[in-house]
Amino acid sequence: MALGLRSIGQVLAVLKPEFDDISISKIRFLEAEGLISPERAPSGYRRYAESDIERLRYILDVQKNHYLPLKVIREHLDMMDRGQRPPALGGTASETPEEESIASAAEGLTPQPRPPRRAIRVTRRELLEVSGLSEAALAELEKHQLVVPRRGTIYYGRDALTVAVVARKLSAYGMDARHLRVVKQAAEREVGLIEQAIAPHLRRNPAARALPAEVMQLVLHAHAAIMRSQLSQ
Repeated sequence: MALGLRSIGQVLAVLKPEFDDISISKIRFLEAEGLISPERAPSGYRRYAESDIERLRYILDVQKNHYLPLKVIREHLDMMDRGQRPPALGGTASETPEEESIASAAEGLTPQPRPPRRAIRVTRRELLEVSGLSEAALAELEKHQLVVPRRGTIYYGRDALTVAVVARKLSAYGMDARHLRVVKQAAEREVGLIEQAIAPHLRRNPAARALPAEVMQLVLHAHAAIMRSQLSQ
């Protein structure tokens, strides 16, 4: 092994004291998402430089302490790769790219299109390892259909993984599947509202397939803003 390079097991041992929910599966998942790119030995094994470990440490820290989604973390890493300083974390959060996009649209500007997200396909075991959920907690989420495999497969996608990670984080605040079931019911009502509202537009223009997603994003922004407003009162 080249001087200064570590195996994935050694990287796990280095970071485990700081991030107790890290696992080999999670490191591989972050690599699959394109957030880290370790060297490959001729044998195919991953070899991590100190810069890879520091990059991992940054990713895990902002996930754990600032709850940043992978999309925002990727943008921060891209800035760092270009020699720029990412936005400061803590205090008043700056606008997210989605919020900036909405602000631009409100001013009559065309928001920049976002690149398509990479598809995620994980097994049940990988879902447990990456999310940090216990088997019992995942079973409870599945019981309420909060986490479900992709239709017609045994694999879980991005949304299932997101709900699993959020459920694990919320458990620290005493919230479990019963509370998330209320969130699911609210989401179902919002979906029904969206479908009812845009039905006339789709009948007039059946080719407007992106319309439901656009409306969903706007409703999500309104939802988040109203929640922030309510919590601040």
